[in-house]
Amino acid sequence: MHPEEDMQSSVYAGARLDRLPIARFHRRILWLIGGGMFLDSFDIYLAGSVLGALTKSGWSTMQLNAAFLSSTFVGMLIGAFFAGVLGDAKGRKFTYQFNLAVFGIASIAGALAPSMTFLIAARFFMGLGLGAEIVVGYGSVGEFIPPAVRGRWSAYLSLITNSALFASSLLGYLIIPAIGWRAMFALVGVGALVVWALRKKMPESPRWLESKGRYDEAEATLAAIESEIAREHALPPVVERRIVTQKTSLASLFRPPLLRRTLLAIFVQIAINTVIYGFVVWVPTFLMKQGLGMASSLGYTALMSLGGPAGALVGVLIADRVGRKNGLIVIGVIASVIGWLYSHSTSVEMATGLGFLLFALTYLMVALGIATYIPELFATENRMRGSGISGCAGRIAGIVAPQVVVYMYATGGVKDVLLVIIGALAVMVAVLLFFGIETNQRSLEEIAPDAPEAEAETEAGAALAGSDIASRQHH
Repeated sequence: MHPEEDMQSSVYAGARLDRLPIARFHRRILWLIGGGMFLDSFDIYLAGSVLGALTKSGWSTMQLNAAFLSSTFVGMLIGAFFAGVLGDAKGRKFTYQFNLAVFGIASIAGALAPSMTFLIAARFFMGLGLGAEIVVGYGSVGEFIPPAVRGRWSAYLSLITNSALFASSLLGYLIIPAIGWRAMFALVGVGALVVWALRKKMPESPRWLESKGRYDEAEATLAAIESEIAREHALPPVVERRIVTQKTSLASLFRPPLLRRTLLAIFVQIAINTVIYGFVVWVPTFLMKQGLGMASSLGYTALMSLGGPAGALVGVLIADRVGRKNGLIVIGVIASVIGWLYSHSTSVEMATGLGFLLFALTYLMVALGIATYIPELFATENRMRGSGISGCAGRIAGIVAPQVVVYMYATGGVKDVLLVIIGALAVMVAVLLFFGIETNQRSLEEIAPDAPEAEAETEAGAALAGSDIASRQHH
């Protein structure tokens, strides 16, 4: 690179964003990303109530319902992968707008479906957008938030997202009997397109622009953000912290130095999704198998499900205090103990109380692990791909876990099912203990690994990179 181009590359996006006080700008970013992710989660959770109504009306069968769920998971798996690729190649804004439009339009198509086969096909396209939204949403928010509160704000996003479980259940109860199932898809579709229109004014991530060498755009975006926040707060001076642009590819995730981080992210995703799809979604079935009626089991499940937002709220309070690695280790151990106690519960009341705790701990792990820790493990140029690959692993766990549950329940009941859950958590805890990296209170640039393929753009750039490596080793 020519010297004059190198001068232009001194944007310092990470340093400039990290020193900004929290302001209306950050809250707007949170709610615009959160709005899309809330609708994403709402769309996932509406499946239960909609499929029940479709079966009761004779419009669908158990086999078609299974195909509907399969098309959702396959779409989400593919969506998570391509969101990672697109997010790093084309940008955060392009990708979250694209996937929001996909699942918004597909949801409206689902509301107008003339047959169950058409609805299943529409659901596949909804799944593409749903899988992508989770990857890009959690990956994007941290790129705007200062390191001292990044965990808290990622947990806020998790809280907004996971409150959709209760909202979906409540609106399904109110809307489906009165208006019909089509209204649920229409509500999501229209809501997604409204959020899509509002998001058009969101800036692209300056960190991503800088990583792509688009320095003029990064500078203009940073200047606009700083100008807006300066109207509310005095801005601290910039502590210049250059980053070295790295050549990277999807394959680089599977060789050193990124392999360790990729495997960390995959193990965290698999463990958490095993708990969700191996326990959380099966609770009503477990309770009915224990002799409760459907209404009673759903009532107890609703009480337990309040643990979801409760867990995310605890995440808001502790994410920046206890750290991600240490927090996940402690929570994984506690959840294993609660899981063992649940499998030995002697009354419905005891099972409900322990179930609430297990729900809360599960969604606390979502807040610390999926929402916060995994995106932090990867540098800007790999953040979406790393999150997307681990998200794919989580989706595969979500597909496999129910099959394992059916087998384990048939052979040993709830106790054997919980052994699988405890085993998944134990593996996660062990991997974090021996290979985990603490990311708490550190800038994203400081956390980023030093890839061997990184090339300093000038001799001065190489010297700066060397001093940065030395400082990281000192820490």
